[in-house]
Amino acid sequence: MGNVRLVNTRGRVKRRGLRWASRREAMFDLALMLGVQATLVVVLWAPLHLHGPEGLLIQSACAFFLLFRRLTPLSVLFVMLASSVGMYFLGRWQPDLMAGMVGDLNQGWIVLAVPFAVYAALAYSPDRRRAWLMIAVIFLVATRPGDPVLLERLVGLVVILGISAALGHYVANLNERVQRAERQQHRLAEEARAEERVRLAAEMHDVVTHRVSLMVLQAGALGVTAKDPATRAAAEDLRAAGCQALEELRDLVGVLRSSPGDMIEDTVPPRAGGEAALPDFTELLSESESVGVPVHLDQRGNPALASPVVARTAFRIVQEALTNVRKHAPGAAARVTMRYEPDRVRLTVRNSMPTQRVDAALTASGSGTGLLGLRQRVELVSGTLHAGATEDGGFQVDATLPAYVPTRDEPSIPPQLPRVRGIA
Repeated sequence: MGNVRLVNTRGRVKRRGLRWASRREAMFDLALMLGVQATLVVVLWAPLHLHGPEGLLIQSACAFFLLFRRLTPLSVLFVMLASSVGMYFLGRWQPDLMAGMVGDLNQGWIVLAVPFAVYAALAYSPDRRRAWLMIAVIFLVATRPGDPVLLERLVGLVVILGISAALGHYVANLNERVQRAERQQHRLAEEARAEERVRLAAEMHDVVTHRVSLMVLQAGALGVTAKDPATRAAAEDLRAAGCQALEELRDLVGVLRSSPGDMIEDTVPPRAGGEAALPDFTELLSESESVGVPVHLDQRGNPALASPVVARTAFRIVQEALTNVRKHAPGAAARVTMRYEPDRVRLTVRNSMPTQRVDAALTASGSGTGLLGLRQRVELVSGTLHAGATEDGGFQVDATLPAYVPTRDEPSIPPQLPRVRGIA
């Protein structure tokens, strides 16, 4: 089990509560921030010698927030708005400090990071109305109301802020069109998948179920006509196995015919005509222990809350996981944890670090698609499955399944159990 990786987080830069979509985006924002800082040093180098370094330090502090322009664009724009208001009052109370920040006191009073923050707020924020409001306030403050209006100052602010805002608005609209196209493509794929599910269900019902039914009938007839007790017992075992296979096929066909978005009922309805025996986990664990894999079972809750198709899916997960332990982690111990809750089933299979050498021939005997098949089987019943290495050198398979999966083959029977979610 040790060399299978289903989740690849390589190239992702994650932060607590925030994250960049990729490492490339993070590096670009870092380079942009450093580029603005370098530009500030070049532009304000002469005023720095005349008026001191305070203005450059304030500009650099504002530019630092560009590092988070994708993560919290409105917050960064608000910082720029606050800096513009602060510069307005600094220009009146501390002209020397203001000259150290902008160089030319006749120009608009904004920090160099403002155009980039304006672009980000419109391109990445879903609340563009608030972004436009803050941009308007920044423009108004930067024009220095109360001072003589200079055409050059107005034209400069319109060009700087207008181009940044127009680019941000264009990119936002472009992203929205891309997202709509992706949603449309996803919807078409879901429709095609649903049609394929229905086709597979029809083929299984018409071909496989028919053949298995014939086998069950022939086994029943053999059990009645055979004179040898051993033959009758074998025929009865074959008939019982066939009946259980028919029950599983019925569940699977019903799930395939159901839409993935169907509402899951609040109750676990009884099944008409009785139901096939549920999988025996004790026998499966004993089988693993007999071949040298010690397994500890921790089971809590009421298994009756899970419908048969869910119970059989859980059985297949445990079976495949323990098989992989035998193949890929010889000498390791395994622990199976099952939690039956009113609305879901939590299942975890975890093994320790292998203590023996891996048999290359045994490892190569499989198809290598066991976990992939499990994931597809779990998704078929609207569950989730995660698998990966643990910190202690072992491996863990963690699955969450709905307690009840409705199928279209199930008759409508008045529920006998109390509601478990309290929905009236």
